[in-house]
Amino acid sequence: MQPISILGPDASDLADALIPRLDGRVAVVRAGDDPVADGGTGVNTEPTVVTDDRPETAVSLSSDGSWRGRGTVDGLDDLLDGLAPDHDYLVAVGHDRLRLPTVLLGPDADPADTPGDVVATGTAADDVDLDALVDALDAAEPWVTRETLVDRVEASPRAERSGAIATFTGRVRARDGPDDDRTTHLAFEKYEGVARERMDAISNELTDREGVFEVEMYHRTGVIEAGEDIVFVVVLAGHRVEAFRAVEDGIDRLKDEVPIFKKETTESEEFWLHRPNE
Repeated sequence: MQPISILGPDASDLADALIPRLDGRVAVVRAGDDPVADGGTGVNTEPTVVTDDRPETAVSLSSDGSWRGRGTVDGLDDLLDGLAPDHDYLVAVGHDRLRLPTVLLGPDADPADTPGDVVATGTAADDVDLDALVDALDAAEPWVTRETLVDRVEASPRAERSGAIATFTGRVRARDGPDDDRTTHLAFEKYEGVARERMDAISNELTDREGVFEVEMYHRTGVIEAGEDIVFVVVLAGHRVEAFRAVEDGIDRLKDEVPIFKKETTESEEFWLHRPNE
């Protein structure tokens, strides 16, 4: 899923102009108390007040498959993770996030004060070149989750022969030991084309093994904070033994063979490492 954040007084106007140009299923997350009151299909990310009224989450599903809902989630990340497997794009109106491509609108907009990667700015919505924005969005880092990769392998034509799905998730470790400086975040860079080609080659070689049907790998880039996920390996196999072995070999080979570099920032220093060490 390709997410984008739009910030500023004309954010809704730009979102309404952008959405028809996006080719695929689009989710919209609008800041505010009642994003579906006007008939939209947004999802409210503001915490709701939980009372004795139930349920906390309510969804209305129509016969054509459209839905509206309200509920309580643990921030924007939960929505991104939950919507990613079923959507091609997510437009966040009025919400920002560290790794999201971001559009800033308004006369006082300052990219230096924005956590996301600013891909466009303008005083008003009409100042933004929509064609260039769509191109920038499609070239940006997608929001891929472990569940996204599980869905991919489950859709395999060989899934009927599978009795096991094994996964590995690498995440940012805050400390190696109780007395170590706390790691605040990691910054990952990769030779995009080479890294993807190498991961695809490893996946293909692993699927040549007897009993291994599908292998999916994904490594996030950019700044990733302590506690967040970095890398996923997902294996569809006939039995657990083949699945576990392929997952272990997959992450070992990814670390050894894929050109990905990271800079670690702790509370006291920062330094580059030439291989990830999840």
